[in-house]
Amino acid sequence: MSPKIDAILLSLTLEEKISLLAGKNFWETVPIPSKGIPSIKTSDGPNGARGEVFNGGTRAACFPSAVCSAATWNLDLSKQIGSALAEETLTKGARVLLGPTMCNHRHPLGGRNFESFSEDPLLAGKLAAQVVIGLQEKGVAATIKHFAANEQETERLSVDELIPERALREIYMKPFEIAIKEANPWAVMTAYNKVNGIHADSHPLLLQKALRGEWGWNGLVMSDWGGTNSTVDSLNAGLDLEMPGPTRHRSAKTVSEAVEKGLVIKATIDDRTRNVLEFIEKVGGFDNPDIPPEKSVDDPAHRKLIREVAGQGLVLLKNENGILPLQKEQIKGKKVALLGLAKEALIHGGGSASLHSHYRISPWDGLHSAFGECVEFKYAKGAHTYRQLPPMINNTISLDGRPGWTMEYFEHGKTENPIKVTHAYKDASLSPLFDDCAKWNDLHLSTTLIPDETGSHYLSCSGMGPTVVSINDKVIFEQKGNSEDSMAFLLGGVTEKEFTFPFAKGESYEIHIRSSPPGGTDDIGGILEGRPGFRLGFMNQQEHDEDLLSKAVEVARDCDVAIVFTGHTPVWETEGQDQSGFNLPKDGSQDRLVDAVSSVNSRVIVVNSTGVAVAMPWLSKVSAIIQAWFPGQEAGNAIADVLSGAVNPSGKLPVSFPKRIEDAPAYGNFPGAKKDGQLTVKYDEGVFVGYRHYDRLAQKKVQFPFGFGLSYTSFSLKDGRVAQPSHNAFQATISVFNTGQRAGATVVQLYIGRSQKSPEHPIKTLAAFKKVFLEAGQHQVVELLVLLKEFAYFDEASGSWTVDKGRYDFSFGQSTTHIESVITVDIEGTRQLKL
Repeated sequence: MSPKIDAILLSLTLEEKISLLAGKNFWETVPIPSKGIPSIKTSDGPNGARGEVFNGGTRAACFPSAVCSAATWNLDLSKQIGSALAEETLTKGARVLLGPTMCNHRHPLGGRNFESFSEDPLLAGKLAAQVVIGLQEKGVAATIKHFAANEQETERLSVDELIPERALREIYMKPFEIAIKEANPWAVMTAYNKVNGIHADSHPLLLQKALRGEWGWNGLVMSDWGGTNSTVDSLNAGLDLEMPGPTRHRSAKTVSEAVEKGLVIKATIDDRTRNVLEFIEKVGGFDNPDIPPEKSVDDPAHRKLIREVAGQGLVLLKNENGILPLQKEQIKGKKVALLGLAKEALIHGGGSASLHSHYRISPWDGLHSAFGECVEFKYAKGAHTYRQLPPMINNTISLDGRPGWTMEYFEHGKTENPIKVTHAYKDASLSPLFDDCAKWNDLHLSTTLIPDETGSHYLSCSGMGPTVVSINDKVIFEQKGNSEDSMAFLLGGVTEKEFTFPFAKGESYEIHIRSSPPGGTDDIGGILEGRPGFRLGFMNQQEHDEDLLSKAVEVARDCDVAIVFTGHTPVWETEGQDQSGFNLPKDGSQDRLVDAVSSVNSRVIVVNSTGVAVAMPWLSKVSAIIQAWFPGQEAGNAIADVLSGAVNPSGKLPVSFPKRIEDAPAYGNFPGAKKDGQLTVKYDEGVFVGYRHYDRLAQKKVQFPFGFGLSYTSFSLKDGRVAQPSHNAFQATISVFNTGQRAGATVVQLYIGRSQKSPEHPIKTLAAFKKVFLEAGQHQVVELLVLLKEFAYFDEASGSWTVDKGRYDFSFGQSTTHIESVITVDIEGTRQLKL
């Protein structure tokens, strides 16, 4: 600790120390100007520095999602991403980025999987560590999150996850352990959920025994936003900073009383305060205390990096008869159908990962840039993919005669004398974070709708709290309770029931919405407490019932090649809720599109943008598939690069793609079951997550295996060797050959497992990897250093990492099912490793 921190700490009163242990507001820490303590600002993360406004704020660079960058298997690119994210963070006046997110992909329906790297803890930890290094080399704090086991969004604030310690250590804590030991992040964010009955923000094993004890880490522990669940327990366990502010659990009165009663000792308050002060010092807050205004800096170097990462992250899953790449000279003068989500840039998922990007390149834009006028592109959407009807906005007149709505704020429970009136409000929706004036108030929204078409038009409604909608004084919708999922409501992912109402063109309809704040304690830990929110969706009958599929089939029939763009828009894959199903939304519309197009065109290419594995019932009917993930603001250009052959695909799957959701390892234990109001999920699969599970199945249950990815060239691995230069390390070497006709890259993957199979242990575990770039005909000898810890298991009986004596197979491959060289090594004597 520096003398400066020593002096400041000695100067603080108990009340001042307590004030530092929770945020000032949504993004900033508490300053104490009289003691020279500044406020520092944080920003979401993890694929861009959004700034303080959730929707439509300062523009920012949108980087590929973590699962896309993980598909590159490129450590150098991860470090470059961290460096660029640091530069972006500083443009938002922030010194702390809330990322990277690094929880494991336990189940394909995890709503936030896209924001994390992989199902494999080694791959996730190694890549995250490089992001951390890149960030902190430029003075911006990384905040690795969410510690630990935040693998689902369903009831994430209270779900109790029953996890055996071995699985907890080997799968869910290991990525964090790797990042801690290799990169020393300056901050760790705790998870919302409980682990074995104890909330993560006050968990002794996570925060005391492992993080600060065994791992020897000394940094700042902050809560997730609204994720502080206690006063005494969280302070004693090691939670330094409650976010956001103002505090709910750490008022001067509450904490002082706890100290007086001996529930929290003063030394603990000093420790928590010291960590906050040292954190401010690490990010340069004392040297430069100002928080500058946010600005948008569209850096060409960031553009280039985003496009490169996306290009290396796209995974070619199928390429029948070499249909790809679509080279200019081969398709010049031909007609190409761009179908589905071709005009939508699916650059990020929903929630903390969303931001107002500098720009968004759609596949339509990217392919036109790549091919110019040498190809005739034809477009048809082909499928309805919206999750909610758009808010009612057109043909509305507010009470003062202007277009829009009139919004009135009333003291809760009272309907006379509004506190505030706003005319010409834009549409029939209100985000619960939009206006602090609305907190604890009832809101009334009124308009006169004059439709421009006659028909039984469609409406849909939802509210944060009790909400009533009437047309011409007739109630058409009533929600009596709170939203079932308040975070999903905030992020636009609540599925609303649609219904129709008969409207006549030119007639006037008086529409009123009455919405109250959520009642009781059904909020998300205080972030949305007392905040009303509502929406009224509207779509005319003709648009709603339009037959999009037939038009797409006609276009595909008339074209030489059909490219169908499928995927999840941010409301379908988002923080706040898990996936609605394994098939692409909506209601099978995208699957029907691919199937119908394949029936009239034999040259169909599917480009899928999701952060998770999805069902592909049409797999055998299409010629090629590219998994594009959420590739950032350069999405369309990166996709065009791979389709055209300007970039040779080198992405490898960081997650397994099962054939059926029933074959997933956590199936039946996701998202859990309720008993006496408590959602509990059993991690009965133990350490057999992802490929560790699929390896054990007799029948082929996996559609595309972990580590898989095709190229426009070919590679082979030969002459594997393993030496043991020290007691705890092995040196593995393999020769990699580019046996094809063009330059490209592959990933050498080294897996280790017992030669004598055991039902208690995975058949093999990823222990090392390296991406290799080779010219056509070139070869290279790759060296991989492997420590015993990389394939040790956690022995619960002894509480230690253990490698049993015996024979072990060192398997070199290009995926878990494409193993090309196996070397057997004898390990003499059981070895227990230091924690």
